[in-house]
Amino acid sequence: MGLKLQNVSKTFIGKKAVQDISFEVDKPGVFGLLGTNGAGKTTTIRMLLGIIKKDTGEITWNGKEVSRENVNFGYLPEERGVYPKTKIHDQLMYFAELKGMKKQDAEDAIKKWAKVLKVEEYIPMPAEKLSKGNQQKIQFMTSVLHNPELIVLDEPFSGLDPVNTEILKNVIIDLVKEGKYIIMSSHQMASIEEFCSDILILNKGKTVLQGNLKEIKESYKANRIEIVAEEPVDKYINNKSMQIEFSKNNEYSIKITDEKDAHQLLNKLVSNNIVVNKFEIKKPTLNDIFIEKVGEFEK
Repeated sequence: MGLKLQNVSKTFIGKKAVQDISFEVDKPGVFGLLGTNGAGKTTTIRMLLGIIKKDTGEITWNGKEVSRENVNFGYLPEERGVYPKTKIHDQLMYFAELKGMKKQDAEDAIKKWAKVLKVEEYIPMPAEKLSKGNQQKIQFMTSVLHNPELIVLDEPFSGLDPVNTEILKNVIIDLVKEGKYIIMSSHQMASIEEFCSDILILNKGKTVLQGNLKEIKESYKANRIEIVAEEPVDKYINNKSMQIEFSKNNEYSIKITDEKDAHQLLNKLVSNNIVVNKFEIKKPTLNDIFIEKVGEFEK
């Protein structure tokens, strides 16, 4: 049955932070919650976890009203939440015990996750000795140590280098395989596209777009071409209907307004004996869609 929000709203001092939003996560996987700064994402997260009270609407987990007692959740907030002077091991044990874990179970979980996230050497250290990225991994450990059913990740890749980003991505994939329900909020659209089958975009507390990401993208016309050629192709590009976004070493990303222009360009290249190693007509990215929908809302 999963998580369900229906007509949920929240007002702070006369300002509506969240206005009548509804969505459902009815099977294991990753649901993307997107929005500009101040759009209402964090308020929504805090309501669905029972951290703050909603004004109106209904939030249920497996058919029951959400409360700390009936939802075993893990939460990775965007803000840093480690105690700088306290040893990492002690912090993890403290949070594990708050979640009701027995001491030995907590020790076992700490060892397991420290190995998975490659932070074993930092466990005896105070948090202030760790880099921003390693502090982020410790916070992630805190959110999953107790084996939660519902996991909320707010900007999970913040501060991570490419190697650690890949480690965390693989962990998230494994969590989904284990049947976890994950809500992910991120400004990194590529990460949302990689993980999320369904999304909701908020702006100023209102829903501006929601649904299955694949279906949303399929509803749009193609808007760019990616080309890799053996020689420059600039002179074959119609500057009136095409715009070069990126060009380097005969690799191009070109914006188009009509798919016919793409086919005409390919014919030109072939007829002029240009060796083309890649020619791909692409749908808009989630970043394109996000900018368009938020821009429409601002008009």
